[in-house]
Amino acid sequence: MATRAPVAAGRLLGGVRKWYYNMCGFNKIGLMRDDTIYEDADVKEAIRRLPEGVYNDRVFRIKRALDLSMKHQILPKDQWTKYEEDIRYLTPYLDEVIRERKEKEEWMKK
Repeated sequence: MATRAPVAAGRLLGGVRKWYYNMCGFNKIGLMRDDTIYEDADVKEAIRRLPEGVYNDRVFRIKRALDLSMKHQILPKDQWTKYEEDIRYLTPYLDEVIRERKEKEEWMKK
């Protein structure tokens, strides 16, 4: 019985994550999670390093979301970004930028 508890907790947690993702609302205007990150210096550098196709897709999603927001509309439900389809495309680049910045700060301390 003890082996089933983590599995049930994992399913419950997954359901809560999915519910929260849908309640945030950014998926209803076609955005992905990484499209909503506050753009500080690290994020701007990570965005600059994105491959051209990924960058163009990001710009398209943001422009479409701004247009929908100004019109007070949402996308049809079949066009919403699904939890399973939302990939963290910016996170690897952001992690690399942060690691490089910390390494540079350590180097400057010496």
